[in-house]
Amino acid sequence: MEIVLGFGSNIGNRRTTIEQAYDMLSRTLGKMIKCSSFIETEPWGFECKDKFINSVAVFETLLSPLEALKVCNETEYALGRRRNNQVGYASRTIDIDILFCEDRIIDTAELQVPHPLIDKRNFVLLPLKEILPDFVHPLLNKKIKDI
Repeated sequence: MEIVLGFGSNIGNRRTTIEQAYDMLSRTLGKMIKCSSFIETEPWGFECKDKFINSVAVFETLLSPLEALKVCNETEYALGRRRNNQVGYASRTIDIDILFCEDRIIDTAELQVPHPLIDKRNFVLLPLKEILPDFVHPLLNKKIKDI
């Protein structure tokens, strides 16, 4: 299965942290097929002076979507992310979101795929348009380049 992941970081050496996530996931999730350029973006959904570095990557995996989510969460933890019970968004060393699992639609308490906010976030759309412009969003039924 091809899985598309979104990456973001606004604490520490942002680019290096994302590159470390790529490396770790290449060993635990599966082969990275392609990745976007890095872009610098303003925080989304909260106020903060520290800008984000964002990117998107496609991996080939044998894991189920829920197993992949567990691996992504473990990778975040290994790279210093600590989740608390805070409501809302906050700065983070790394954030890894599952954006797509091929054309699957998953809606569970643990995982929603496609990620429900893709069409609202340019920090995800711009890298997606770079590497997957013709991919059809399975819920919006539009090519990424047309969103």
